[in-house]
Formats: sequence, structure tokens, C-alpha cells
Amino acid sequence: MSDKTSRPPDMTSLLLETDSLERFLQALVENALATAPAAHGAGLTLERQHRPTTVVSAGTGAPDLDEAQYGQDDGPCLRALRTGQEIIVEDMLGEERWGPYPAYAVACGTRSSVSLPVAPGTHTAGALNLYFAEAAGFSDVGLHDLRTLAAEATGAIALAQRLADAEAYATDLQRAMRSRSAIDQAIGVIMAQQRCSAEDAFDLLRKASQHRNVKMRDLCVELLTNIAGKPPPEGTALPPRP
Repeated sequence: MSDKTSRPPDMTSLLLETDSLERFLQALVENALATAPAAHGAGLTLERQHRPTTVVSAGTGAPDLDEAQYGQDDGPCLRALRTGQEIIVEDMLGEERWGPYPAYAVACGTRSSVSLPVAPGTHTAGALNLYFAEAAGFSDVGLHDLRTLAAEATGAIALAQRLADAEAYATDLQRAMRSRSAIDQAIGVIMAQQRCSAEDAFDLLRKASQHRNVKMRDLCVELLTNIAGKPPPEGTALPPRP
């Protein structure tokens, strides 16, 4: 009998404590296996560039069983991933779906399985899969706790994607700021040389850029390099010549 006072692991704290998404997901499948002690293996499949991959696993057998499904492009794992629905197989011996896969699973010592969708409907959709040696081996498992783990994986993957997007945005912003810095330095030089306003200096640079068919930033870097004898330090202002 299961301990009714037990609670699902605090995955939010776990996410804060781990230093990478992969380690968090590894801890998640290990917790899934602990939540379903009758399972002999657990794995997390994610689809990347339309190719499913078992990114982490715990126990035994999950990668081989997953790979068998990838090879025939069908199976409970892929069905959960693609439909966003839970796929439960009570007994592989009587299973008629998925071609030769059920017979392969039985030969590997697996009679039943549970596949829960992760991040459904996104470009990183996946499935949390648990495999059992006995028919209906999941009958004593708290599916609610497993669904909670699948939801935690969904949230972690969404957070990781947002962080990746934010990092890409920050990189683009830094690149734009570096370009702006070179342009501002060149404007200052032209203002000092031509005794003109910033607007007129920018217009001169713009016309030169169009005439030579080069990017404004590249033109400004070339100008500053010719004056200083070396490329300007990015992000620092070059004082205009008197």
C-alpha cells in the first residue's frame, strides 16, 4: 500500500537547484521512476527538428523501447507526443496497434506502459514514458503524480525556451548597441572635422555608405580605424578631433 502522506517532489525547488535543463529533466525522470516503483524504466522523449530523441532516462530499457518506436515512426510514445493525449497500454500481449512494436516490447520484458504528453502543441513537444514488466503494472501508481511531473517538465521546457529567446534577444541588442557606438563615434569625428551638426554628419555618412554600397557600421569602423590606426574599442566613445 502506498504512503498516503507522501507528496510529489518540489520540482520548482529542484529547478532552482540544478544548473542545466538536462540535469533537471534527469532528476525528473528519476522522480517518475520513484513515483512508480513497479516500473523498470522511465524516459523523456523530445522532438527536435521533427526527430524524436530520448533526452534522459532512468532505470533500464527505456532508450531501447523508445528507439524501436522511432524506427517504425509509431508507438505509444510517439502517439502521446503527436496527439497530446495520454496513451496507456494495459498488456502488450493483446495489443494490436503499432505493428511489431508490442511483440518487441514483450521480448524485452515489458508488458505495459504509460506515456504522458509533455509540452504538447509546441516545437519541443515530447512524452514522459514509463515501462512495466507486468501487465497493468501501473495499476498501483498515482497517475496524478505522474501527470504533475509531466506538467513540471512542460513548464521547465517552456522556461528554457524563454531563456534561450531572451539570450538571443540580448545578443541581438548588444550587436545593435555596438553598431550604434561605432556610428556615434564616427558622427563625432565628422562634426569636429566639418564643423557641422550631428544631423548633417549623419547625412554625410549615410550618403557615403550608399555611394560605396557598404553598411553604415562598416564604413564608420573603417573611418575610425584610419584615424586611430586600429579598430575602435567597442562600446567606448572616441573623442572627436579638435
